[in-house]
Parts: sequence; structure tokens; C-alpha cells
Amino acid sequence: MGVDRKAMLKVDAHHHLWDPRRRQYPWLRARGDDLLLTPFTAAQFEALADRHRIGASVLVQTLTDAGETVEFLSTAATSPVVAAVVGWVDLTSGRVAEDLDVLQSGPGGSFLRGIRHPLPREADLNWLGRDDVRSGLRELARRGLAFDVLADERHLPAATAVAQAHPDLPLVINHAAKPPLRGGDLTRWREAIIDLAVTDNVTCKVSGLVTEADHARWTINDLRPAVELVLEVFGPGRVMLGSDWPVCLVAGSYDRVLDAYRGLLDGLSVAERDSVEGGVAERVYNLA
Repeated sequence: MGVDRKAMLKVDAHHHLWDPRRRQYPWLRARGDDLLLTPFTAAQFEALADRHRIGASVLVQTLTDAGETVEFLSTAATSPVVAAVVGWVDLTSGRVAEDLDVLQSGPGGSFLRGIRHPLPREADLNWLGRDDVRSGLRELARRGLAFDVLADERHLPAATAVAQAHPDLPLVINHAAKPPLRGGDLTRWREAIIDLAVTDNVTCKVSGLVTEADHARWTINDLRPAVELVLEVFGPGRVMLGSDWPVCLVAGSYDRVLDAYRGLLDGLSVAERDSVEGGVAERVYNLA
């Protein structure tokens, strides 16, 4: 589906869906946030999107399970809002091409626009440097798929090396690489982000920041240092906005979180704001 530019509709570039009654989510239980241990459905998200005039969204994997990706693609095929899916395949398997063929030829397969792997779950900080992973990433690039990087500052040197070695692979840094907003010392994160931003094929999501801050006490000013740096080093042409719903609910409602992120864009021009709120996601995930 395309985004109706005449209606000035925006893109939520990062959200999830899940149902703990049907699948196991070990990472959810490990968080200890009972609020999240309930189904969050496409219909619920579509109601939020309608209220905020969001006409397109990017649905992102939560499990290292290709079965979830199959379900997400089917959801995208029938949803009026979900315009792209960032799914999962095992990049170490040696059969990435075959696995992608299955996903892209199935129901809703044309909505697969990226693959994500949760790097914090890997003991090896240089997991992205493995030969089998690099082979899998080359297959993503060959198909024009993005690679969403779920990482923190420890993984950014490896992500920088991948970006430089694979200039034809769009890399999307999720949650601005989780700046430690609760602790307040952004030095290492700042240095790693600046190094990464030099490479043109990397974009960055302003998403998930409220859950890195104090859940109960955060204000827009707690988020400001991270957002301002991301906008400075990547520029509005390489930054996109995502709610991280429903994970964000542990720190604030969809409305509050989105209003805070949008408030941090007030210094941008109309064209720059339009880029962050929709244009970058349209380009990277080929939504048009």
C-alpha cells in the first residue's frame, strides 16, 4: 500500500503485536512487566493509528521464530495500516535464500521489507562479523531488504563494520541503540553513534527511548539529549519515528509517547519533519 500524501498521513516505523495465549515470549516474562503479558492485536493498533492520522506502519518481529513472521505477513495482507513487516530468519543457517523464498512466496509475502535479529541475546559482541551471518546479510542486500539492528552501544562497532563492508545493505538502528538515559552517562553511546552515522546506508529510529528512561518519572527533556544528537549526526533524512507500541506502555500511553517524540521535532522545518515522520520510512522500507 502507499501513503496518501495529500492527507498528510504519517508512518509509525516501529511497533509490535503479540498474543501470549498462543506463543511463548520468554523476553516478555524476563522483563517482569505484567502489563505486557496480554494480547495486543492489529485491531487495537489500527484504532490508535486512526486517532493519530497514521496511515502506514512497520510491524517488527518479537521472536526468533519464522512462524511469527508468517503470521505477521498474513496480518499485513489484510490490515489497512500495516504496510511493511520486519521479520526474522536464521542468518547463520546457510539457507537464508531458501527461507526468504518461502516467506516472500507465501500469503502477504510482498510485505516483507526487512529482517531483524536481537543482538543483545548473542554472547558474541562480534556476531555480525561471522562469515555465515555476513553471507545471510548479502542475501538481504541482494533482495533489497533492510536489516534492522536491535543493539546497544556494545554492538555498534560491529554494526559500523557491516555498514562499511556492505554499502548496498540498508541498516536500521532500532531505538537509537538504547542510550542509557536512566543512568545519565551517554559518553560511550554518543561516541559509538557518531562513528556509525558517518556511513550513509545507516538510518536510525527514534523509538523505544521512554523505556530506557525512568519509567515513572521521565519527561521530554530526559529524551532530548539523545534525540538531538541523532538528528544532528544522521540528519532528518536518515531518522524515522516509531512508537515501539506496546512495549512503550510500561512508560506511557501511545498518545503521550508519540506526543513527546513529535515535540522533540519542533525545531525542524516542515520538510524535515515530514521526512522523519514518514518519508525516511517510506524510502527505506519501500512503502510507496
